[in-house]
Amino acid sequence: MTVVKEMPLVEVSAKDLPVHCPNPQMPRWSSHPRVFIDVTHGEARCPYCGTRYKLRDGEVVTGHSI
Repeated sequence: MTVVKEMPLVEVSAKDLPVHCPNPQMPRWSSHPRVFIDVTHGEARCPYCGTRYKLRDGEVVTGHSI
């Protein structure tokens, strides 16, 4: 039986939006094309590396005013 390793969870705040992967803390060797991750509806995964992203509990996402 093999054990599936859970990918790391990166918690972000509303000020970090928009979230993208790879994120600045990832090592350069593990780079893949940049993709934007929608965390406004809960946890989301990067389609390339599987890193999980989640908006911190209690964070409020507001729209931009023009």
